[in-house]
Amino acid sequence: MTVQPAHVAAPSGAARTVHAACPHDCPDTCAIRVTVQGGQVIRLQGDPDHLTTHGALCTKVSRYAERNSHPERVLTPLKRVGPKGAGQFVPVGWDEALDDIAARVRAIAADDPQAILPYSYAGTMGFVQGEGMAARFFHRLGASQLQRTICAEAGATGLAQTYGATVGMHVQHFAESRLILIWGSNSIASNLHFWTYANAAKRAGAKLIAIDPRRTETAEKCHQHLALRPGTDGALALGLMHELIAHDWLDHDYLSRHVEGWPELRERALQWSPERTAAECGLSADEVRGLARDYGTTAPAAIRLNYGMQRVHGGGNAVRLIALLPCLIGAWRHRAGGLLLSASGWNKPLRNPALGRADLLAGRQPRSINMSTIGADLLREASPDFGPRIQALVVYNSNPVAVAPQSAQVVQGFAREDLFTVVLEHFLTDTADHADYVLPATTQLEHWDVHASYGHTWVLINQPALPPRGQALSNAEIFRRLAARLGFDEPCFLDSDETLARQAFQPEHVDFDELCRVGWVRLPVPDAPFAEGGFPTPSGKARACAPDLPLPDHVRNHECAETDPALAERYPLAMISPPARNFLNSTFVNVKSLRDIEGEPLVEMHAEDAAARGLAEGQMVRVFNDRGEHHCRLRVNGRARPGVVNGLGVWWRKLGVNGTNVNELTHQRLTDLGAAPAFYDCLVEVAALAA
Repeated sequence: MTVQPAHVAAPSGAARTVHAACPHDCPDTCAIRVTVQGGQVIRLQGDPDHLTTHGALCTKVSRYAERNSHPERVLTPLKRVGPKGAGQFVPVGWDEALDDIAARVRAIAADDPQAILPYSYAGTMGFVQGEGMAARFFHRLGASQLQRTICAEAGATGLAQTYGATVGMHVQHFAESRLILIWGSNSIASNLHFWTYANAAKRAGAKLIAIDPRRTETAEKCHQHLALRPGTDGALALGLMHELIAHDWLDHDYLSRHVEGWPELRERALQWSPERTAAECGLSADEVRGLARDYGTTAPAAIRLNYGMQRVHGGGNAVRLIALLPCLIGAWRHRAGGLLLSASGWNKPLRNPALGRADLLAGRQPRSINMSTIGADLLREASPDFGPRIQALVVYNSNPVAVAPQSAQVVQGFAREDLFTVVLEHFLTDTADHADYVLPATTQLEHWDVHASYGHTWVLINQPALPPRGQALSNAEIFRRLAARLGFDEPCFLDSDETLARQAFQPEHVDFDELCRVGWVRLPVPDAPFAEGGFPTPSGKARACAPDLPLPDHVRNHECAETDPALAERYPLAMISPPARNFLNSTFVNVKSLRDIEGEPLVEMHAEDAAARGLAEGQMVRVFNDRGEHHCRLRVNGRARPGVVNGLGVWWRKLGVNGTNVNELTHQRLTDLGAAPAFYDCLVEVAALAA
């Protein structure tokens, strides 16, 4: 198949195929071929020539054309005419909307630009439509900065403290592993292309073990499933280390040459017998011993760690401990051994550090607001410690009213009549319903972008396949036009989207023309990157501890019987909130074909817990705690372990039974490292919902 560059026009009426990339918050970052004819997408497929995509797309993204042409898509600027949250708007022209927004922003900035806050995350992972022109705009304005912590920061911080950066093994080499621990990951639903490699290893005789509180679709297809209590992953890692030491399943040479702080870690691990570990994790001592035996005696052994397990109070320490396991057995000597949580650190040194133009701050040091505490922060008054009250919010690539923790408080903050809110969006989400202006943004099929991945080691191009629908503009163009209205005359605000795409990576590392021609460029990462150490730490060693780094330990949940017995007596069930299989965070919830598959908001419960409460399969229930209550359908389907319920997310609140989703129940307390949210560190009770 011929793939044409985006700037080359096809003959009239002829089909045209361009390179694209999946923009979503997923480690697979698939390479896509989009074929268009007569202004319509006639085929959207995974690129068969890209090694990790190998022609396959997930169910969600294979329906992207349906999302693009959705009849409810926002196609003109909208101005609020009803109460905040009611979703009542009238269409206005771009000039009217941008003039008014610029006037409001100018007036607030004249007093203190830090009263203005950008709020964004990974609605697109692209460097152009993510924080390219947007970062330039907010740096020049002097607005508050956003700590983007909501998904992965605890794990990323823990991994970087251990290895020096968020680096790991190549995903394709899992196909050669003999043992794979799939830890905190429902790979079939959220990492499909890794699962392809894991399945290839399984067919070749490898053993697959799932470590997850929930019996996921992935766990069902593994040889073994260890359903540990939420928040006890660090304890399990220490228990495995105990057994590796006790049986001398260690690579002493690797430890002595390539691990800093091993003697101290050894002493801590020896305190975690299989019995102590089992009691903490809710497993049997034999399960701990058996897992350690498999891991210590099988080579090459690999760990696919994912972000679910770090969404608890001790998530950062847990990642540090698990990341040290491959060092104990010398798994890094093999290209099919080691660990993968994130590969994003491989591409960071190759990026253009000037893309976001931090120099436009001109020496100013604005305050930083944590996106995970947006509910509390929107309700805070001005103070010397906090700074000015947040008076304006510009939301793009995110839906915080649905996805941020403790959402009743988030809604209360967004409902402030004195808060000026602008939302760049494709649809009227829960957040857009609270906006003063909703600005129509282009989709991935309609704009330029450049992508890297946190799950593989390629850079990908996204070329526009279709013209923007209606009056939609790219995020970058919207911020360009706002910059012009505010009188920002620096030449960088004239850079086009294609120019920004060319600037994303340093040209000596990524040839942009080659990227456009082929669709992707592979990063120069060795097959077995740490076979002889060489970690990107100051010492070149993996770090258990150092003069500036304390020894990792198991950190219990904020909310559990051991930490808060009185709370656990009132709310005895731990709740985790993994994503519904057919949604990606809150994206795709409004795609009818996917919502029809998903059905309705669900909570999964173990049969023993349901029987103790007189509850039955299919019953409507209320899940509640001191923060609120969420109504949904009960499933007693064998996926929940005793004492734990699984509240599947993230539904839009307005599609919920009582106008809520699972984040009505989560809290805004933060993790031990990275100041990230502890979504899966949550106690609840469940009761029947009155008719």
